[in-house]
Amino acid sequence: MDAERAGRSRRPTPQQVAAAAGRGLVDVIGPGLRVLFCGFNPGLYSAAVGEPFARKGSRFWPALHGAGFTDRQLHSSERDELLRQGLGITSLSNRATARAAELTSEELVAGVTGLAVKAERYRPRWVAILGVTAYRIAFAQPKAGLGPRPDRLGPAKVWVLPNPSGLNAHFPLPALTVEFAKLRRQLDP
Repeated sequence: MDAERAGRSRRPTPQQVAAAAGRGLVDVIGPGLRVLFCGFNPGLYSAAVGEPFARKGSRFWPALHGAGFTDRQLHSSERDELLRQGLGITSLSNRATARAAELTSEELVAGVTGLAVKAERYRPRWVAILGVTAYRIAFAQPKAGLGPRPDRLGPAKVWVLPNPSGLNAHFPLPALTVEFAKLRRQLDP
């Protein structure tokens, strides 16, 4: 069984999901990415299976594909394919929680330093922060909105996208895809 199919068939038990609290994930990152997507932190399910945005109903993968970043909808286990398409994933905090609201402001602010180090080392064109609330707290910009920001992380420009969590009722999948597509269009010459 290949890695992709193995990842798709592995479903953690509720006990394994609960036990993932506090665990982290390995970044999906490499040099010269078009976009490094940066979430708040891993969810418990993702930490339990060791893959970003792994929950079956994750809207990240459909939004990524619908916006034209990928030629097909990828699965969370397809990290190599994501990297081949010039895309990566990291988090402001690598501490898995049931809800992002469990993170402290200090954790989010501290995460910017680590994110800047990654951006300097790997040199993505854009860093896309997934969640305006995370951006506002982490970057001390309480009135910031979606879209391009004046900040730089190393050589990377910064863009704020809506949080793809299913808990973000303000952005159903079609609206989320529209916002992702705005960034994708910036990648075209």
